[in-house]
Amino acid sequence: QVQLVESGGGSVQAGGSLRLSCAASGRTFSSYAMGWFRQAPGKEREFVAAISWSGGSTTYADSVKGRFSIFRDNAKNTVYLQMNSLKPEDTAVYYCNPQRRLVATMEGTFASWGQGTQVTVSS
Repeated sequence: QVQLVESGGGSVQAGGSLRLSCAASGRTFSSYAMGWFRQAPGKEREFVAAISWSGGSTTYADSVKGRFSIFRDNAKNTVYLQMNSLKPEDTAVYYCNPQRRLVATMEGTFASWGQGTQVTVSS
């Protein structure tokens, strides 16, 4: 089983930046694509960004393209999400999860969801 611990969230003003981290343990981290997802109050969980097992390929939701960057450090079993130019609509709880293949959807996630990390962006 894969255990996931997200961190790095907080409260920022619009235009600010945050870097989220996701530490994974258990099964071989570097074998899988990893994705970031988010869930805003009253909304369904949605895809944000994903990265291939090697880090060589990435994909993003249209809503975050050009503002967010995903990268990983397989030696540390950690995936990151650098969030710049944050907007109030980015407010959500952010989660990570491995994917069976790199896709820009919720498809293929297979680990139990962690606690997530709250991101709040004020205008």
